[in-house]
Amino acid sequence: MSQQEIHLHIEGMTCAACVARVERALKRVPGVHEAVVNLATESATVHADPGAVPVERLLEAVEMAGYTAQPVTEETPAPLPSRRTEQELQTARRRLLASVVLTLPVFVLSMAVHHPSYTLKLLQLALTTPVQFVIGAPFYNRAWHALRARSANMETLVVLGTSAAYLYSLVATFWTGGAVYYETAAVIITLITFGRYLEARAKGRARQAIERLMRLAPQEATRIRNGDEERVPVSAVQVGDLLRVRSGEAIPVDGEVLDGFATVDESMLTGESVPVEKRCGDSVAAGTINTDGVLVIRAQRVGADTTLAQIVRTVERAQEAKPPVQRLADAVAAVFVPIVLVIALGTFLVWLLVLKAGFTTAMIHAVGVLVIACPCALGLATPTAVLVGTGRGAELGVLVKDAETLERARQVDTVILDKTGTLTLGKPQVHHVETRNGMPEQDLLRLCASAEVGSTHPFGQAVVQFARQQGIPLSRANGFRAIPGGGVTAEVEGHRLVVGSARLLEEEGVAISPQDWQRIRTLQSQGYTTVLVAIDGEAVGAFALRDELHPTAREAVAQLLSLHMEVWMVTGDQRVVAEAIAREAGIPSERVLAEVSPQGKAEAIAILQAQGRKVAFVGDGINDAPALAQADVGIAMGEGTDVALESAGIALLGSDLRGVATALKLSHATVRTIRQNLFFAFVYNVLGIPLAAMGYLSPMLAALAMSLSSVSVVTNALRLRRAV
Repeated sequence: MSQQEIHLHIEGMTCAACVARVERALKRVPGVHEAVVNLATESATVHADPGAVPVERLLEAVEMAGYTAQPVTEETPAPLPSRRTEQELQTARRRLLASVVLTLPVFVLSMAVHHPSYTLKLLQLALTTPVQFVIGAPFYNRAWHALRARSANMETLVVLGTSAAYLYSLVATFWTGGAVYYETAAVIITLITFGRYLEARAKGRARQAIERLMRLAPQEATRIRNGDEERVPVSAVQVGDLLRVRSGEAIPVDGEVLDGFATVDESMLTGESVPVEKRCGDSVAAGTINTDGVLVIRAQRVGADTTLAQIVRTVERAQEAKPPVQRLADAVAAVFVPIVLVIALGTFLVWLLVLKAGFTTAMIHAVGVLVIACPCALGLATPTAVLVGTGRGAELGVLVKDAETLERARQVDTVILDKTGTLTLGKPQVHHVETRNGMPEQDLLRLCASAEVGSTHPFGQAVVQFARQQGIPLSRANGFRAIPGGGVTAEVEGHRLVVGSARLLEEEGVAISPQDWQRIRTLQSQGYTTVLVAIDGEAVGAFALRDELHPTAREAVAQLLSLHMEVWMVTGDQRVVAEAIAREAGIPSERVLAEVSPQGKAEAIAILQAQGRKVAFVGDGINDAPALAQADVGIAMGEGTDVALESAGIALLGSDLRGVATALKLSHATVRTIRQNLFFAFVYNVLGIPLAAMGYLSPMLAALAMSLSSVSVVTNALRLRRAV
């Protein structure tokens, strides 16, 4: 039974421990099978039994864990990333400014006067108190919610550390005398607030790619009704409406051009910089820009059904997902804070009871341990890299459907390219027609084109187009049957037709003469694909077609070879033709798999996988779906069929085959960044906590290091914007 997918926007999370707690809370709700929470996108995706889990119950579970949540639907989307980021920045900026103004004199006094008078202690107390309890109020609030949920988080560590320093100083001021450590509490909170501000800025930059995608669609459209034009919100446009798009305007919905001519900039969707000419009958996509000319289009897909909306939704889901490499970090984060609390207590007791260093020294070192520990770096290490990597991919016309695909793509060492529509333009043309046994060419063309009308194969469509260009009327076909990788059979005007490969004709019991075989081989050696025709069991003719190599194919193959990939070509076409295309593309003939059925493509991939290869398959047609599903990574060309796009883990939004190398380079860069971030986060904590426990790091230095650690992983992830 299919599961219901529920999306939530979560506010208040600051570290990996927060993520773990929200996930636990959601998974405890009866009916929930899986919950994935993402710190970088502040989102949760819940998989549950259909209708079994009210959204209100999920919101209540999140609130009980100490956070706030709201459902995300098409009617109530999450706040725009830029709006959330700007709010975060404004709040962090105000808090930081106030904290610096109050903390600076406390710090100066502590450095300048080693034995402050009672009056100076009171002044430090007066300045530190608002920092501790006003600026630090969010820390106390989240720590309290964590305590109520019988858990602990980063705020727990900060609150315990700063409160210990503050309360010790308070006692020293009014009762016991001696040194005070107000500056420790104030500086720690100020530095952490500074780190939050830098983190908010960095996260804002990381979200820019998805933000730009969301802003591509215009807010208004010009609708034509009864000959009159009116400006209406895009949300009011319905399927079938006629819209006028003028020069310089963004196209509001997916549609078909009914009138006009224009050049359209599709670079924001496909990554291809050259504008595309659009005329009557062509399709246009929402968010693309009419750079010159005027178009009248009929709306075909609107709102959440447009290509742009689906791209945004796919990118968002990929950003919310967790790659397998994150599992170790999640396991550590779940127990991280309790372990740190135990280490801090152990540090205090060792310094106090074993080393006899005194209460003050023991407390300061324990505070250092509490403050330097940083689960937030663990929480941000993976999602920020996925966020930036998938966003960058969308900018380049590479749509990655989930984070796990990124990790699998990094392991790919073999790329299999389908020929038709991938290496070639996928628009074969009939160059000439040959007939046998006195069959008139016009009759042959009429019957064959009539039989091929229902075919989705490029060769069949080419025959139909050629007949229509000749002005030949077509007849109705009955009993149409498409044989994947073979051709079609149908009954037209009382005749049974078999149109396709020589193998199909032989399977249908049609004899092919030696003379016909010789002619077929001659055409194939000249680079033509031959489509044979049998009528009522007799071979009566053939079509010679040619499909030109895609302009970017040779460069794309060269790029893959430079990445040390083993490049293969697979096709259902004849071997002689296939080898000619492969030579032109730069693929050696020994890596050409010809005359392969759709299921045979999947079997060929399985054979390579059995040899230990990690295989990526690139295709675009319905018959490529089994191979796309079998491959370790399926890559579908953006102009391919919906079935192919659905079966693939990566979709190239344009027709540029160089996007395959871009996708593989992006996966390498993203996974490398994830591993760098996780390595840094682990090493930081593994080294930092012992150094603080041994007294080599003061609490203030620990606070600075902790703040910079989370900023560092986000900043490292931002490098992906320039990595490919």
